[in-house]
Amino acid sequence: MNWVAPIKDLETQQEFKEALKKVDYKYYILFELGIGTGLQLQDILAFKNKDVRGKKEIDVSIGKKGTKVTFKIPKYLQKEIDNYTKGKPASHYLIPGHATQDKPVSREQAYRVLRKAGLKVGLSSIGAQTMRKTFAYNYYRETGDIYYLQNLFNHASPSITYRFIGEKPNVEIFMRKLTPQENERSRLLLYMNGNGKNRLNGIIDVLAAIRDRIDSPINNDAFYGRVECLLDELDSIMESYKKAEEQN
Repeated sequence: MNWVAPIKDLETQQEFKEALKKVDYKYYILFELGIGTGLQLQDILAFKNKDVRGKKEIDVSIGKKGTKVTFKIPKYLQKEIDNYTKGKPASHYLIPGHATQDKPVSREQAYRVLRKAGLKVGLSSIGAQTMRKTFAYNYYRETGDIYYLQNLFNHASPSITYRFIGEKPNVEIFMRKLTPQENERSRLLLYMNGNGKNRLNGIIDVLAAIRDRIDSPINNDAFYGRVECLLDELDSIMESYKKAEEQN
């Protein structure tokens, strides 16, 4: 299975939209709603015209606990939706399936169309989460606010959200924005059963093994490539940590 990634290039996003229009305009609306709000594919497919027409925001229950989350609809997208739904019955599905059935397009059909359009513009990493990840990437690029996205998607931590959009975590921002409650939680977790020391010892052991191996003549070039990447990441994280410590 291919890794599903956001479409990060704006020109490619536009090419993708044009490819969807050629299939059917409803798929273009589907994609615009996905990258404009961050809503999941299955939620969009369940909408009827009345659920989105004339709306500035949409409330959706997500997760096992049914957490209520509000997704905002940008003004440009409100106009797109109003034009698209104009004259259509309020009770009809926004993204209708076969004309003879009162059902929306299936998730499988939507996925096939999205994937085929992606291949036409040279994208192989297209999937059901592409729209949501693209929304998140666009929002993060414009605002740098990973915490808004974390709350919107109900992620357990900012690290998960960073992985979701394929970006490296900004550790300095993490440390600067931690709340007293989060700091207290971290203290308890790291104290419990020596968890903090055990994790640090595990990291130290791995680094020590790399250090002891680094001069071995049997290492191939790939080993040194991996080590250099690791050290670059560690350098960045340690620099952020030192800055945060100096500010306290």
